[in-house]
Amino acid sequence: MDDAVTADAARAATGLIPQPRDNRPEGGAFLLGPGTVLDAGPGTETTAAWLRGTVGAATGLPLPPGSAGTGPDDGVIRLRVDADTADALGPEGYRLTAGHTGVTLLGGGAAGTFWGAQTLRQLLGPDAHRRAPLRPGHRWAVPAVRIEDAPRFAWRGMMLDVARHFLPKDGVLRYLDLLAAHKLNVLHLHLTDDQGWRIEIERYPKLTEAGAWRERTKLGHRASPLWDDRPHGGYYTQDDIREIVAYAAARHISVVPEIDIPGHSQAAIAAYPELGNTDVIDTNSLKVWDTWGVNPNVLAPTDNALRFYEGVLEEVLALFPSRFVHMGGDECPKDQWRASPYAQARIRELGVGDEDGLQSWFIRHFDRWLADRGRRLIGWDEILEGGLAPGAAVSSWRGYAGGIAAAQAGHDVVMCPEQQVYLDHRQHDGPDEPVPIGYVRTLEDVYRFEPIPPQLTPEQAAHVLGTQVNVWTEVMETPQRLDYQVFPRLAAFAEVAWSELPPPAERDHAGFTRRMAAHYARLDALGVDYRPPGGPLPWQRRPGLLGRPIEGSPPNV
Repeated sequence: MDDAVTADAARAATGLIPQPRDNRPEGGAFLLGPGTVLDAGPGTETTAAWLRGTVGAATGLPLPPGSAGTGPDDGVIRLRVDADTADALGPEGYRLTAGHTGVTLLGGGAAGTFWGAQTLRQLLGPDAHRRAPLRPGHRWAVPAVRIEDAPRFAWRGMMLDVARHFLPKDGVLRYLDLLAAHKLNVLHLHLTDDQGWRIEIERYPKLTEAGAWRERTKLGHRASPLWDDRPHGGYYTQDDIREIVAYAAARHISVVPEIDIPGHSQAAIAAYPELGNTDVIDTNSLKVWDTWGVNPNVLAPTDNALRFYEGVLEEVLALFPSRFVHMGGDECPKDQWRASPYAQARIRELGVGDEDGLQSWFIRHFDRWLADRGRRLIGWDEILEGGLAPGAAVSSWRGYAGGIAAAQAGHDVVMCPEQQVYLDHRQHDGPDEPVPIGYVRTLEDVYRFEPIPPQLTPEQAAHVLGTQVNVWTEVMETPQRLDYQVFPRLAAFAEVAWSELPPPAERDHAGFTRRMAAHYARLDALGVDYRPPGGPLPWQRRPGLLGRPIEGSPPNV
């Protein structure tokens, strides 16, 4: 075997992201060839199809089914779901063994086999992430290695805001591939907001006919004087959603839909004015919002609004099999309810005390409604105000405090504090950062993020389902801008969510940086327009667009 091939394979074995639990290089390598076969046992069929469609495309190798290589030295890649691996590592765990005659990949479940296949692709080198072979006849090497691995958290996610700037379907499918490449398994899809409604609801066609389009868009932070005067919008048809969900499922990713109530609802009110507080404002004059920030126009606390959103959710549940449905619940100004005679009468009638109680009434209604249909409500940590709905889970975004309170009260939590893992926040304090928003959150800062607060006991910490990054797209008007904000920080987050790491101060950031050298080459092969370590490239800058940088270190709240 060529020494250079062996050396490249050895480097690949030490450059994996996220870092495996146990990784033991053993010297030498397995060479794939035209006769290498794929022996896929029951439960691994989707992983086999994925390997042929990705690794097969990148290498030019057919990887036909079989139990023995058709050439004398071509070997076998074996995929199995294995009970012993499930007992030891859980359904998402895997054991990968590569030697001179082939690769054996044992998954605790179908998902474990798939995550092991992602590791196998990394072991083949960066060019295995391309869509076609670069050098016909190139021999592909898998280093001889034994890997045992399993995730730390069951919920490893990214919230993608497609309401502020619409990302067409193909862009969502691409991000599902990028999440899978990093062993992330939840896409939280933020589908509705003041600036646009992005999902077809057949019962209420105006939600997309009117609510999916705004006349213009603020450029930069809301204090900016600049506008893009082109109409902006778009939405996913129900068939688009079915395709997205099926594509995600084949990659063992759950798509969690978010339908915002009772705030962040101007697009819905613009489409159906009767949903708003008609005794306070002329809701017929409202349009889909064209700027950013917290909007005062919220749903009226009417039975009609409840029935309307039940109708919406009936169609949403038919499209999304996710156990969780996100109902927003955040940033709901109460001014219109304070001024509304109807809302005040409703507070008295329901006996909920005040406007916070009215918001809690909204959330509790849909918590019960979803529970009756075998689903669970999850919402932003404002749903704690006025009393937490009994079965609800919390996305803790304003810091750790909401998640701590929820976990201590026995409620499940996803940790996503804005001070740590909001990827719309800037990555550097340099003058060339495009539309700088928020605190500086570097690659190292994200790598040192810890989802479990020290205040929680082990029993309380068990309520932390996991963690996610949130990607709000107010200033991400193109897929390139989205890539720049998300990467490379998503790689650091993926390791935090997957790997068993030491406490933040003790983490081997230098070692992570060395492994990132290989990972940048993977991102290049995948066509990701990430922020380079040396700063933005000329086309990544946005001179003249006002941001909102916040100086200093973020508070740990």
